[in-house]
Amino acid sequence: MTQVQSTSRNEAMSLRQVRPNAIAAVASLADRSIAEAQPGPSIKAPHYLTAHYWWAYVHPRAVWFFERQWLVNLILWGNYTRLRNAAMAELGDVLPGATLQVACVYGDLTGELTQRVAAGGGRLDIVDVLPMQLENLRRKLPPDTPARLLAMNSADLKLPDASYDRALLFFLLHEQPGSYRERTLSEVFRVVRPGGEIVIVDYALPRWWHPLRYLWRPLLAALEPFALDLWRDEIVHWLPEAARAKWRKQSFFGGLYQKVVIER
Repeated sequence: MTQVQSTSRNEAMSLRQVRPNAIAAVASLADRSIAEAQPGPSIKAPHYLTAHYWWAYVHPRAVWFFERQWLVNLILWGNYTRLRNAAMAELGDVLPGATLQVACVYGDLTGELTQRVAAGGGRLDIVDVLPMQLENLRRKLPPDTPARLLAMNSADLKLPDASYDRALLFFLLHEQPGSYRERTLSEVFRVVRPGGEIVIVDYALPRWWHPLRYLWRPLLAALEPFALDLWRDEIVHWLPEAARAKWRKQSFFGGLYQKVVIER
């Protein structure tokens, strides 16, 4: 295993299902405009979301409250733009082929990503388990965006093997219980082709001298109970063994945030 250090979401549950023919129909749209694969009536949100993150993603007023650029930047202690740009720089300015974003995010990250996909004549798929979050993203993106919005569970991606050139996970893993996180990473690794890359931006353990190491810990423990997993272990801990051969990590803001790149 090699590591380069810079300065640095089961339990038993009903998973979101997307019919293959629906996905194929969306994929065949000639103009590749934004489309959403609708889930079946039996789908419900994962338990960890409803139990721990209802306030951020599930509550009917969550989108209204959190979809504010200044607020998501404040939550990340002023680092949203820097972390977004770090992810974009890793992916590149021009993105041909197929790109996968795992989970919707508040803020303008997906808008930035779609510009690079459009510049490369590529295609972007965004998967999320919550229809409300997909609908919010649909409203944010221009109608001619070369993207598909797919109702899908990150731990059970209804997507073909080796079908993407790259994947992005932006502040998703810290929200997931360990077993769910492990399955998510295994699924992402499966759908990215050999030679592609997986870019992850998330929390990490701050340096010993960082005041937020002591001030932020109790708040994370109360509001985001799985986030401290990323303080205790490297993200590669939850990767399939085959994915641990080539990866690198860059730290930001005194180590509180990290970017991990896995070369497939």
